[in-house]
Amino acid sequence: MLLMIPGPVQLHERIIRAMARQMIGHRTKDFSEILQYCTEVLKKLFGTKHDVFIISASGTAGMEASIACFSKVKRITCIDNGKFGERLGKIAERYVKEVDVVRFEWGEPIDLERVERSLAEGSDALAFVHNETSTGILNPAKELARLAKKYDALIIMDGITSVGGDYVAMDDWGIDVAIVGSQKCIGAPPGLCAVAVNDRAWDFYNEKCPFYLDLKAYKKKLEDWQTPYTPAVSLFFALEEALKIIEEEGLENRIKRHRELSSFVREWALKAGLELFPKLNEFSSYSNTVTAIKMPEGITDKELRGELKDRYGILISGGQEHLKGKIFRIGTMGNVTMREVVTTLSCLERILVKRNIIRPVLSEI
Repeated sequence: MLLMIPGPVQLHERIIRAMARQMIGHRTKDFSEILQYCTEVLKKLFGTKHDVFIISASGTAGMEASIACFSKVKRITCIDNGKFGERLGKIAERYVKEVDVVRFEWGEPIDLERVERSLAEGSDALAFVHNETSTGILNPAKELARLAKKYDALIIMDGITSVGGDYVAMDDWGIDVAIVGSQKCIGAPPGLCAVAVNDRAWDFYNEKCPFYLDLKAYKKKLEDWQTPYTPAVSLFFALEEALKIIEEEGLENRIKRHRELSSFVREWALKAGLELFPKLNEFSSYSNTVTAIKMPEGITDKELRGELKDRYGILISGGQEHLKGKIFRIGTMGNVTMREVVTTLSCLERILVKRNIIRPVLSEI
């Protein structure tokens, strides 16, 4: 099965082989060297010189750690313009006394004026998703951070699907806390997340955070290049190899590849007469790691994705919650190449042309 979803992604053969290694002791020098290497490379991907903590858990755990550990705030503004922005708000409601969720229709761009009004009403923290894969939109991280700094607010950014696949400059933008997941642009298996934390964030530290997700415990153990609890060692093997692949490719080249592939998908969709789902304003742009396309008339989600999966062995994603059946999403993240993208679009085109929904256009691009 070819995975063309926005994570988990196809694994490079080197990463698969890395996971087949014999187990090592997690309190040994061997593991410490792996942890140190992974941490230092992840700093480059985040665009930070500050601490990065790797947790044996999913990206959602990273989101929860980021909010719970730094929840000593009076009021937090959370931006919801997709599934994962909504999730940030739900997490915040468990740990922060006052939460203002600034909601937009999923797929709509963020209105900075509405965000500023929320901040001006007393929020001393802001949480948002950089790359919203549920709708295929890239939110304006730099502009949101600039706005939050105007009110001296703590800035928490979900970079789970942008770090390693798009331009992220945590320190330059002034982001205090950021998150990435292993199974997205980094191209490793699911099960690890990393949280980057600058010095300022610790002013908001709340010791009543979840025991396993207490980032202060990770910070203390990182002094010896260790984790506070038993790590998923095989996943660290995979992460190490995935990061070596990224370094070999070069981060700038990797970002360029992600952008070229997503641009190719969008060009195909538009030439075919299909409509991209997200709406943009002057501050937002299309995601470079997933493309969301409106489901055309004349075919259902079950027919389109079902035939693609059953007949051609390719898996793409549908819409989530109220977007189910209304959009389909094609991932272009991780170690994916033009070959996989062209194969996917060719098969999609065959399905749609057969039903007289579009004409063949792939040869024109």
